[in-house]
Formats: sequence, structure tokens, C-alpha cells
Amino acid sequence: MTTERREPATDADERAMLEGWLEYHRQTLDWKCEGLTDEQLRTAAVAPSTLSLMGLVRHMAEVERSWYRRVLAAEDAGPIYYSDEDPEGEFRLTEADTFAEARATWQAEIEAARRNAAGVPLGEPTRGRHLRTGERYTLRWIHTHMIEEYARHNGHADLIRERLDGATGD
Repeated sequence: MTTERREPATDADERAMLEGWLEYHRQTLDWKCEGLTDEQLRTAAVAPSTLSLMGLVRHMAEVERSWYRRVLAAEDAGPIYYSDEDPEGEFRLTEADTFAEARATWQAEIEAARRNAAGVPLGEPTRGRHLRTGERYTLRWIHTHMIEEYARHNGHADLIRERLDGATGD
């Protein structure tokens, strides 16, 4: 695998540390998908679960979009893969779904997240509110939550990848 991951400097300031760990975990998910076919990337972890590497990438595109567009920046950004009728649509894959599309969408959402977070103070309340709770958050909370979200799903990705081709690694 060729995706390079870098941990943040041990003496980084708070923002650099949070953004560094977030980037590290984004790169980890990309690394776990590297070198696999679309068929492998669509393969569910274990029946009856629909959890797959491609589904995780699509899910993280949705999560990036929700927190950094809707909550942080108050953008009117609707869902990409799910709907009210299919709340887990990002995990329901067909043979027509490709990793190229899923990855491009995810990367576009990461770029939007970086843009929206740039220059926002870590402790400033968000412009938008969470759809279900109506709460405002801080960028510090969002970054911390996103690190947790990626770390949890990267654990899933580790197991799925090992099941697919035996590849392991932190």
C-alpha cells in the first residue's frame, strides 16, 4: 500500500493536533481501500450486515457533509446517498456503484470541510444547528467527534480488509 500517513508533531498546538489526527484518520480509511477491486470494496463484512469498505467511504462523505457543511457552515446541503425512505442508503450498494465515484464524492466533502473550517476559531459556536437536536457545537467538538468517528470506522475497515485479502496494519 502506498498511502502515506503522518501523525501530527508531538509538540503541535491544539488546532494542528486536532487537524493532524483528523487527516491521519482520513488517510487511514483511504489506505484500507487501496488496491482493491470495486467488487471487493462492495463486499459486506459478514451477513446479514451491509457494512463494506465502499459503504464506509460513502458514509464518511455523508458525515463530513453533515458536520462541516450543515452544522458548521449552515449550508443547505442535502444528503448524498441516503433519504428519509432509506436512512442507510450509503451502505446499500449495487454493481453500478463504483469506488471512483464514492472516493471522489468523499474527497470533495473533505475539501469542503477544510474550506469551511479554515479560519473558524475552535471555540466559536457553529452557524448551523444539528438537524435532530437543534444544538450548536464548536469546531473543537466537531473535529474531536470526527476523529472518533473515523477511528471507530477504521477499526471496522481493518477487519473488513483482513477478511478480503489478509492485509493487516495499524
